[in-house]
This record gives sequence, structure tokens and C-alpha cells, in this order.
Amino acid sequence: MIQLNNFANNPNLVQIAQAGAYTVYEHQRDLSVSPSFASVAYFMQEMNVRKRQVLCCLNNSAVKIQAGAMQWTAGSVESQTGVKGVGDFLGKAIKGAVTNESAVKPIYQGWGYLMLEPTYQYIILEDVSSWGPGIVLDDGLFLACDAHLQETIVARNNVSSALLGGEGLFNLSLSGQGIAVLESPVPREELVEIVLDNDIVKIDGNMAIAWSSSLQFTVEKSSKSLLGSAVNGEGFVNVYRGTGKILLAPTVNGTTMSTSNSPKSNGISSKGLVSSIAKSALDL
Repeated sequence: MIQLNNFANNPNLVQIAQAGAYTVYEHQRDLSVSPSFASVAYFMQEMNVRKRQVLCCLNNSAVKIQAGAMQWTAGSVESQTGVKGVGDFLGKAIKGAVTNESAVKPIYQGWGYLMLEPTYQYIILEDVSSWGPGIVLDDGLFLACDAHLQETIVARNNVSSALLGGEGLFNLSLSGQGIAVLESPVPREELVEIVLDNDIVKIDGNMAIAWSSSLQFTVEKSSKSLLGSAVNGEGFVNVYRGTGKILLAPTVNGTTMSTSNSPKSNGISSKGLVSSIAKSALDL
């Protein structure tokens, strides 16, 4: 029998989300700061920069986590690497290198609790089955998932999608019935969910942090002509076609419009026009 004191009844530790075996807790204040750091900690709390942790409740079940994410376990909980040999390890290492994930994702199974390390990222719990054939994740988004979910690597249809789209050539994809735990750069309240039914979405930049594997992803000119793409200031855009969903982070770092894009500074000289065309062509 396991009893956790000063946990569920701790006023500084608030449950903010729950799905499947995962419960997300948020530390309302950092109570263990030094005097020299107290003022910074205060303003971090005011701006919703807080530590968050995921508690996995295992009931004769298993979860897969990012390597190094375990903080503590309690109960009859065992871990395994899931590596079946040297060849399997090399394959996992390559997959980890191209998706910015850990080469080996340990599996914890049994009866009891598994607590993950605190993070300042925002935690999102996603039902993978609601994404149709699977969900494709932006690099570094994976934190944990049900161990029985299938994990594959999705490659771009063409090289231009990787060179110009800012999403990378390979991404991790999860499929099956279960919950995935994601580390998002923005809170769930700021994420826009776009549902497509045989339609199209164009995004200027890599603001899509997750999308259905059923969607076709390409990179295209924002206008029909190269000249039009240069003049409108958008250049190339990420294009998603088909039926599925997209999680869009419109407030992620780098999405604020710079003054160079404002109407006042859009005057075009012959030299500026040439450079704009070259920039759009090369995506520099």
C-alpha cells in the first residue's frame, strides 16, 4: 500500500489536467528560491511561468517516456529499454537523431506511480485515436505515451518541404488507441485547432506543432508567381491538404510581425525588389 502525503492536499500543487493514466500538476509558486532570485520567481509566477509535472498512475499497465524524464517511482514498477539488440539500438539512435528525441524511450510498467521531472513547458494530453490514422509531432514535443501506441518516423514527400518549411525532414508519428503527453511551447488556451474536411491550410512559418498523418504537407510559394511571393513579403508557406486536424501555435516565439513587414516600410526600389526575389527564391 502506498500513501502520498502533502501531495493531493497540497494547496501549492494544483491538478490542471487528467486523461487516461496521466495527471498534470502545476506548482503555483516556487517555494524553494534563494533571496537573490525571489523577485525573478515572483514575476515568473505572475506571467504563468511555472513548473509542471506529470504523474502516471500504473494499474498493471505500461507507459513510454522520454529518456531522463523519470523523477521517482513508487510501488511495483519496473523499467525496460525496449532495445532488442545492437541493430535495434542503432535504428532507434538514427530515429532519435532525426526527430530531436531520445534514442531510447524507456518503458515503465506494473502497479504504482511514476512521476516525471518538472518542466516549464506546457503539458498537453492528446487522445491519439481522435487524430485518425495518427498524429505527427513537431521535433521535441514528445514527453510520454501509452506503451502500446505505435511509433513511426514520417519523412517528407519532397526535399523542399524540409529545406523551406522549417519542420525538418523527419517527424515522429504516433498511432493507435491511447494518450500522448506533449510538451508545448505555448499553453493549450493559445493553441488553435483547425479541422480540415478535404480542404487546405497555408501557414507562414512552423507554427503547426502537431497534425494528422493523413494530411499531405508541402511547401509552396505564397503567390502563384515568384514575383508575387517576393512582393507580398510572405515568400514560401507550409501547406497542409486533405482531411484531418492541425494544432496551431499562433503565439510561439518568432511569430510577431517585424517592422520590416509593416506597410510603412514596404517601399520597393529596384535593388530591394531584386533582393526580395532572391530571398524568396532561396528562403534566406
